[in-house]
Amino acid sequence: MHTENIPAPDLIYGLEDRPAPFPALLAALQHVLASVVGIITPPLVIGGVLGLGAHLPYLISMALMVSGVGTFIQARRPLGIGAGMICLQGTSFAFLGAVLSAGLLVKQRGGSPEDILAMVFGVCFFGAFVQVALSRCIGHLRRVITPLATGIVITLIGVSLIKVGITDLGGGFGAADFGAPVNLALGGLVLASIILLNRSANPWVRLSSIVLGLAIGCVAAWLGGRLAPEPLPDLPLVALPRPFAFGFAFDWSAFLPVALIYAISTLETVGDLTANCLLSQQPIEGPGYLQRLRGGVLGDGVSCLLAATFSAFPNTTFAQNNGVIQMTGVASRHVGLYIGALLVALGLFPVLGALLQQIPKPVLGGATLVMFGSVAAAGIRILAQVRLDRRNMLVIATAFGIGLGVGAEPALLHQLPRLVQNLFDSPITSGGLSAILLDLLLPRETPATAPAEALPERVDRA
Repeated sequence: MHTENIPAPDLIYGLEDRPAPFPALLAALQHVLASVVGIITPPLVIGGVLGLGAHLPYLISMALMVSGVGTFIQARRPLGIGAGMICLQGTSFAFLGAVLSAGLLVKQRGGSPEDILAMVFGVCFFGAFVQVALSRCIGHLRRVITPLATGIVITLIGVSLIKVGITDLGGGFGAADFGAPVNLALGGLVLASIILLNRSANPWVRLSSIVLGLAIGCVAAWLGGRLAPEPLPDLPLVALPRPFAFGFAFDWSAFLPVALIYAISTLETVGDLTANCLLSQQPIEGPGYLQRLRGGVLGDGVSCLLAATFSAFPNTTFAQNNGVIQMTGVASRHVGLYIGALLVALGLFPVLGALLQQIPKPVLGGATLVMFGSVAAAGIRILAQVRLDRRNMLVIATAFGIGLGVGAEPALLHQLPRLVQNLFDSPITSGGLSAILLDLLLPRETPATAPAEALPERVDRA
């Protein structure tokens, strides 16, 4: 994120101000509307790909509830855990590739949906300790995982996820009418709507472009007979969180990609927290700033531990809420407490998840296609800020060659030991580890003239 280009707004409520309940609730509602699609989309995508439909209402409820608790912790900052700012928590799309790889690993072994979720949440639970540990050594981490490696990994994540979006746009995995003109028309309508709304001069329309695009797509699907509301399943009125509701499992080959994304996500959080400090008119250097960074990254790690424990996917600080702060001029961390309470309230009712589950695949695909494309675009933007000398171009070319090559030809590693296959079958791990190793081992050409390293940009969108 270009923190140097973010103007400090004229704040109506500063970081420590306490707005009255009604204006605080209105400001919190705007943050929730800006991020709710980003919070619920990962469970919808992961559930659709891995065949977890029966559990989706509960997964969506837990995603909202844990997001609320994590946001509350970030704002309240108990025991130094949290940044003490509005840091809305949700699942970054960067995690989707690694989570899907872990789930597909179990699915290929004949595992049930419960076995898949046990593995996913098991590796995510231990992965959260990676982020907790990294919160203590932010400065050292940035020397190992540089913007060059980060840009490569994020671009590979986006490219690998685009296949998921385009498959949903065509009708979904295994759909009998896959690629039917009506599916393409629905997905295209949502995609076009999001693009047009995103170019609006009205900032609130831009902020709500994905929500409005999904609404337009659902209306069109209903008018065309592609969305016939189904009877809601027999669900409890209130969803109560249960620790490790699907069991607990672990596999090193599934853990490595997840751990790598936790490290990348830590650097992205540093960028978002720096931008938030600027918008909240807080210092971006000195011991107070570093303490806020450590607390914010630790807050992300604790949120991820809670997420894995209570059946939600990894939580990180969302970026789009910085835009809400800039537009509203409300930076009060006390508004973050209201945001957390609203999200927990939404998560209590599983009927919301059951309703969202009925969104037609082509409609969801039209939205996720642009979301996942924005992941790749964010990675390219980071790479554009790196000095593209011969040495860095060689790292980029090799990492992309290995990562995209493995993704294009999955059978390449099938004659190697099973552990090697599981570890490096993913473009994210094969390309990402190649980038990190080459960046560490190859001597830099002219470090004295290299430009200042930019902070990574978040890859979530809502």
